[in-house]
Amino acid sequence: MRKMGIGKKSMESQINEEVQQLLETFQQTNGKPLDPLPPISMAMSNVICSVTLGHRFPTQDKIFQRNMDAMNYIGKYGMSLFAFLYEMFPSLMNRLPGPHKTACVHINWVLSFLRTEVERHKKNPMQDEPQDIIDYYLFQMERRKRDPISTFSDNNLTVCIMDFFVAGTETTAMTLLWALLFMVCYPDVQEKVYKEIEEVLGSCPLICYEDQKNLPYTAAVIHEIIRVRYILIFGLPRQSAKDVVFRGFHIPKGTIVIADLQSVLLDPNQWETPHEFNPNHFLDKDGNFMAREEFLPFGAGSRVCLGEALAKMELFLFFTHLLRAFQFKLPDGAKEPSIEPRFGFVLRPHPYKICAIPRNNSS
Repeated sequence: MRKMGIGKKSMESQINEEVQQLLETFQQTNGKPLDPLPPISMAMSNVICSVTLGHRFPTQDKIFQRNMDAMNYIGKYGMSLFAFLYEMFPSLMNRLPGPHKTACVHINWVLSFLRTEVERHKKNPMQDEPQDIIDYYLFQMERRKRDPISTFSDNNLTVCIMDFFVAGTETTAMTLLWALLFMVCYPDVQEKVYKEIEEVLGSCPLICYEDQKNLPYTAAVIHEIIRVRYILIFGLPRQSAKDVVFRGFHIPKGTIVIADLQSVLLDPNQWETPHEFNPNHFLDKDGNFMAREEFLPFGAGSRVCLGEALAKMELFLFFTHLLRAFQFKLPDGAKEPSIEPRFGFVLRPHPYKICAIPRNNSS
């Protein structure tokens, strides 16, 4: 991923292509109420398509839409009671009906779709440098084909690519969905972000990731949204590679360890108002952005989230372009939406609709 420039300037053009598509989708609503989740999910999924498959899909593509439907179902199923029971009692659950059967159908469809993409890469091998993650993986497979203990295989490749879609689509999409919801619920913050962008960038038509260092309030808002509505219930499971003594506790080799990242992000000893949306958590007394050691949504150490750089770039570029282009409001007569999360594979906001009013018409 580093060699592909993930999180670096070379990646911006691919993200900005999806940004422009999303802006056009919002523009076409002419300020009428819309559910922002479907177009946001498609945009984030297409970023992952570019990174892993080497190309994007038109949003009306039937295969792409079928893949989105499958991933949405898998995401909703992932933290359900049936998913838990299936993990605990697979032999029993395989004999019983339920949503786990439907989830398996969707998983198999996605894997079949990805196998097709892998075969396409094999039939059209790279002529020069690898262009996407499948290229890099196939290159390593070829290098290690005589290694008797190599774990590189077509099956591992398809599962790894599916992990990219599961981890890289819904997580970022839900965070951006939370961001728009908070902007609707805190219109003063929304206007302050817009004014900062306009004052700093002026007539510059395109926002670059490097602009973040000149937009301290905007950066603080994004970080605070990630903090206060961290979308995972807990960190991903890890396994202790050796015997460890940590703060007097013996953790044997092979122990499954799950980090409670929420306990850090919502620690009352570290944050002034831990359960409230407060961008000042990331600003010093002079209004400068202030990095916080306690901000650990992507984990830490050698097992930090490998998509951290990509996710940060996506969130900044999508968020700033959207707020610069539109003023987001609730539909007329709509009640104040809830900012309490719904539990699932990720913490989703309750469904809501918003109106995207073009800024040049907002007056």
